[in-house]
Amino acid sequence: MTGLVPPQNLRGFRDLLPEEMLLRGEVVARITRVYESFGFVPLDTPVLESLPTLLGSGGEEADKQIFVVREAAKPAAAEGEATEFGMRFDLTVPFARIIAQYHPQQIKLPFRRYHIGPVFRADDPQPEQGRFRQFTQFDADIAGTSTVAADAEIVALATAAFEALELTAGTGYVIRVNNRKLVDAFLNSIGLEDPEVTRHVLRVLDKSDKITAEALRAELGEGRYDVSGDRIRGVGLAPELIDRLLAFVAVQQDTRAKTLDELASLLPDDEPGVAEVREFLAHLEALGVSEASVKLDPGLARGLAYYTGTVYEATLVGAGVGSIGGGGRYDGLVSRFSDDPVAAVGVSIGIDRLLAGLANLGVSYGTRKTTADAVVLVMPKVDPAEATRIAAELRAAGIATELYVGESVGKVGKQLAYANAQGFAVAVMAGGKEIEAGTVTIKDLQAGSESRAQIADNSEYRAAKSAGQLTVARSELVSTVQQIVSPTQENDA
Repeated sequence: MTGLVPPQNLRGFRDLLPEEMLLRGEVVARITRVYESFGFVPLDTPVLESLPTLLGSGGEEADKQIFVVREAAKPAAAEGEATEFGMRFDLTVPFARIIAQYHPQQIKLPFRRYHIGPVFRADDPQPEQGRFRQFTQFDADIAGTSTVAADAEIVALATAAFEALELTAGTGYVIRVNNRKLVDAFLNSIGLEDPEVTRHVLRVLDKSDKITAEALRAELGEGRYDVSGDRIRGVGLAPELIDRLLAFVAVQQDTRAKTLDELASLLPDDEPGVAEVREFLAHLEALGVSEASVKLDPGLARGLAYYTGTVYEATLVGAGVGSIGGGGRYDGLVSRFSDDPVAAVGVSIGIDRLLAGLANLGVSYGTRKTTADAVVLVMPKVDPAEATRIAAELRAAGIATELYVGESVGKVGKQLAYANAQGFAVAVMAGGKEIEAGTVTIKDLQAGSESRAQIADNSEYRAAKSAGQLTVARSELVSTVQQIVSPTQENDA
């Protein structure tokens, strides 16, 4: 047939099929439980914001990545209504707008919120690294406090989230922390006081884990050419200043406190940023945040322009996907929308990058392709309504159950193959003999697959097909399925 629209995605956008959505849901659920255990509450905002809300909030690079939305036919705008729109590039700028809009009437400070949702950036997608033009962020922020105890809370929150994903500190994940005040103080001490120059330096330092040491040095100096041949403007620092800067950001000792002590020796006496970082580290210690999980790294800058103090970035060790999360303190961002200044600090976890990294490391949380625990098969020469009644009975008891309605109704082998492929825990069958005897057959699919996993002989394999299968009275249907699906719950009862 001619005239068909090709079924395809836009570049940098993708579909998420059930298996990936189920894994994503498990990861999000684990992180959500951690966020809520720290007292954070959910919040959501529209995907579209007025263009003035977005422009200038994240810096020059962020502005270049905003998707601008044009209306096909512009209706008449009410007085004061926005006429230009953009798609949010992060969840932090909308949060700052929310605080300015709803405080103090509907939001009381300090305010802890978490937010999960899609964001959009018009940059070059790299799917193998979990980098897309539409991706999901999972943020947690505290607004209305300038204390570094809040900064430490956010970092501890992130470590707890990664450990809830069964990742090990140091060997599974690492969070690098820094304070922009330390970097700013050092830049001032070597004569770099121009705000535009310091912003450029920070943008270059933010690339330190993405480009070679040679490219980093060149970009701090006279500039370089990228792989496509395009000229990248350099900061223009003299070689001796580059040497001093790179020596400062390379400082690293075996503990956070020792690293800070060495950095303090390179800064002017009584630099207030040092005392702030020292207090922050004391809170990390009090929260039980290990040296393996969080390291002080003076080379960490974070590229977005709105960060003002503590910054942090998380990576999965050996995953090959770059940063999977980061954030920091942004005390001036709310002031873009309100004369009432509100200090804030937060973290963002990139769910797509995180999932790509977990896949690269071989980490998973099951292979199920279904949300149901049980499946009811439709047996040959039996009224199909009987299977429907069994499914309804299991659902009424709170057991997630799928009724088989495919083309293989009455074909037990094909239905069981479907049940195993989807990852159901239990299959329930009631043939003519069971109905006559007032019984049902229940198959523990996990037990059956485990018993056959190590069998190589065909005859033994066929004999093991009944493993995990039992026939019980119809009155014991619900309790038997519950025992297989939730054995702990059943035993506690």
